[in-house]
Amino acid sequence: MASAIARSSLRKALGVARANPASTRSFSSGASVDEEAREAAKWEKITYVAIAASSILAFVNLSKGHPHFDEPPPYPYLHIRNKEFPWGPDGLFEVKEHH
Repeated sequence: MASAIARSSLRKALGVARANPASTRSFSSGASVDEEAREAAKWEKITYVAIAASSILAFVNLSKGHPHFDEPPPYPYLHIRNKEFPWGPDGLFEVKEHH
C-alpha cells in the first residue's frame, strides 16, 4: 500500500503520464463531459421550476380561508359525563376542596 502511494506521488512529481489512459477511473457510463454538463443543467432548471411551482401552490393554498365553527359539531363520542366518579367527588390523584 505504501509503495503504491509512493509510486503515485513520484509519478505526479515527475509529471509522468500513465501508459494506458483508459485505465483512469470513469464515474459514468462513458458519457462525455458535455453531456454530463447538459444533464446537470437540465436537472438544475427542473429543480428551480419545481421549487417555484411548489412555493406558488403553497402560497395559494395557505392564503385561502378555511371555515371556523362557533361550536364544535355534536359528535356522539364527545359526550361529556357530568356524573360523579364512583369513588366520590374527588379525582383519584387530587383532592378538591368542598365548600
